[in-house]
Amino acid sequence: MVHVAPTAFGAEGLFGGGERYPLELARALAREPDVECELVTFGRSPGTTRDPSGLRIRVLRPLAHWRRHPAQPLPLGLIAAIGSPDIVHTHHVRSMPSRLVALSRHRAGGVVTTDHGLGDRAGRGPFSRLFDRFLTVSQYSAAMLGAPPAKTRVVYGGADPSRYRPGRAQARAGVLFVGRLTPHKGVDRLLRALPGGAELTIVGTDGHDRRAPERDYPGHLRRLAAGRRVRFRDAVPDGALPALHRRAAVFVLPSVDRTCYGRPVAIPELLGLSVLEAMASATPVVASRVGGVPEVVVDGETGFLVDPGDVGALHDRIASLLSDRRLARRLGDNARAAVTERFTWQACARRCVAAYRELVR
Repeated sequence: MVHVAPTAFGAEGLFGGGERYPLELARALAREPDVECELVTFGRSPGTTRDPSGLRIRVLRPLAHWRRHPAQPLPLGLIAAIGSPDIVHTHHVRSMPSRLVALSRHRAGGVVTTDHGLGDRAGRGPFSRLFDRFLTVSQYSAAMLGAPPAKTRVVYGGADPSRYRPGRAQARAGVLFVGRLTPHKGVDRLLRALPGGAELTIVGTDGHDRRAPERDYPGHLRRLAAGRRVRFRDAVPDGALPALHRRAAVFVLPSVDRTCYGRPVAIPELLGLSVLEAMASATPVVASRVGGVPEVVVDGETGFLVDPGDVGALHDRIASLLSDRRLARRLGDNARAAVTERFTWQACARRCVAAYRELVR
């Protein structure tokens, strides 16, 4: 099988779930018995490499990007690169590579797709009949996509519990956020909710929003953080993320359904991979009750959920976890158990393989 992702994880500062998910899933599939998997993606440095997992990664240079969107490369040479596998699994239903693959293989079949936020109601669009399966990251994603239920399978996402694992409880300190610095992530609410004296580490890159006033959002965050114990780490190497999760006392995903600029957010979070990575690390989570997050975080059992934008509730939940180590340990342990049971990448890969086999048969 070949996975086709329009953007490569880590390339040009892209570190979101839409980049991480295809890479981690393809790595897990490469470890499955009787499965041959390759990842084809796009970036400025073309070439072929072999991942330590055994996954072959081929990077193509795009001609350009439609409307200058990083997830819309114009895919010269894509069809020749993927060859004739049994299954082609595309990512982002509405990306240009995904559409090209669907058109080119509509007779051969074996085309499945997973969306990561570009495909609101795309399951009912003119290209939807060209896909044989829609493998969604959550029940919420399936509902937003609107694809025929008979062609839809929920496979979720995951974390690698061997990489994301707990460290010493006494070494934990501070609050952690990992994600793009875009208004819908609600980091401004987190800064307002941060308890006095608490440390906050913000790991993420500028969301590259060119609209006004959103393009000033990173600057807005730095102004809110002035005089407080806040560190901006920008992008960090992939290998450094597990240690950050192990050292954090609390992980927060404060995504909102309406930004601080008053804009409504159609799809706040399809799943939340950073939440799963924190949970695998036994780090207690406080997250907004939006999108697919409640399918992962059980309020009061594997973390806390708050209404999106509720600064007071966010403050109280963070403060309770920072002050009550026994509570934090209980929620963190429950969270890791939930990940190892249901939300590993290998479990996700096996759900995908089951869907692939339906088509191969």
